[in-house]
Amino acid sequence: MIPNQWYAILESNEVKAGRPIGVTRMGEQMVLWRDTQGRVACAIDLCPHRGVALSAGKLAGDCVECPFHGFQYDPSGRCTVVPANGRNAPAPAALRLKTFPTHEAHGFIWIWWGEARDPLPPVRYFDSIDDTFTYSTLRDHWAIHYSRAIENQLDVVHLPFVHHNTIGRGNRSLVDGPLTRWAAREPHYNLLNLWVYNRVDDGTPPRKPAQIAEPTRRPYLQFLFPNVWHNWISDDMRVTVAFAPIDDENTLMYLRWYQRKVRWPVGRQVFNWLGALGNLVIERQDRRVVVTQRPKRSTLRMGEKLIQGDAPIIEYRRRREELLSGAR
Repeated sequence: MIPNQWYAILESNEVKAGRPIGVTRMGEQMVLWRDTQGRVACAIDLCPHRGVALSAGKLAGDCVECPFHGFQYDPSGRCTVVPANGRNAPAPAALRLKTFPTHEAHGFIWIWWGEARDPLPPVRYFDSIDDTFTYSTLRDHWAIHYSRAIENQLDVVHLPFVHHNTIGRGNRSLVDGPLTRWAAREPHYNLLNLWVYNRVDDGTPPRKPAQIAEPTRRPYLQFLFPNVWHNWISDDMRVTVAFAPIDDENTLMYLRWYQRKVRWPVGRQVFNWLGALGNLVIERQDRRVVVTQRPKRSTLRMGEKLIQGDAPIIEYRRRREELLSGAR
C-alpha cells in the first residue's frame, strides 16, 4: 500500500453504535467502534495483554473492552481500566493499542495509513458529486491485489471482449489515444482524468494522443489516489468504486450507483437498486478475468508488454511508484 494516504476502507453504515466490528484491511486485523459522540475509532484488533481480539468484546462508554479480562482502551489507544488492579489504579503505560486516524465523509470511513502528523491533509473525493445525488452500494470480494482491480477500471482496451454483451457492445476494438491528464499531482492529492475514444476498426491506424484535440468536455473517467474511481456517465448519473485493500491478495469492492434523475422516493429507491444491480453484472464480468492475472500485484516494471491503449495504466503505475519511492 502507498503510505501517507487516506484510504476508504468501509462504508459508514458498517460501523454501528454500541458494538465494535472487526475487519481485515491493509493486511492488518483492525477493530472499529463509535464513541458516545458517534465518532469512529480504529485500532489493531489485539489486546496487548493476552492477544485476544477486541472486536469480540463490547463497548464501555467511549472505550472498547476486552472480552477476556475486561481491560478498556479509549479511542487514542490508551488503556484506561485494568479491573484486576482496581478501578482507581493507573494502567501500565505499556498497555497501549496501535491506532489509526479516522475521518468520516461521503458515506465512507477513511483511515490515515502512514506517519503521524499534525495537521493531517484533508480527505478528498470527487467535487462534482454533491448532496443532490442519492446512491446505492453493493460490495464484492475480488481475490486480487487492489492495484490490479484499479487498473481494470483504467483499461479501455478490454471493453469489447470482456463486456461484449453489455458496455462493450458494438465491437469498438480500436483505441484512439486515450488521453490522460493530471488534474492534481501532489503528495496527498493525485487526480487523474481520462478521455476514451474507442471505435470500430476501419483499417486505419489508431490516432496517437498528440493527434487528438485537447478535450473541452468533462472527463469520462477519473481516478483519485490511492483507491477511489469515478465513471462520469452523465451529469445526473455516475458510478464510483472504492477499492478497499484487505491484504496483498484480496480486495473488497464498494460499487456505488449515484443518480439525481429520479427523485420520487419510491421510484428513486427502485432506480438506485436497479442501477447498482447493473453495476454488479458488469463488475462480475471483469472479476472473472482479473482474478486470473499473475502476479496478483502490479508494479511499474514487471515484464508486461504494454501498448499505446494502456496509457492510463502506465500513468497509474508511474505515479504509484513515485509515491511509494517518496515514502521510502
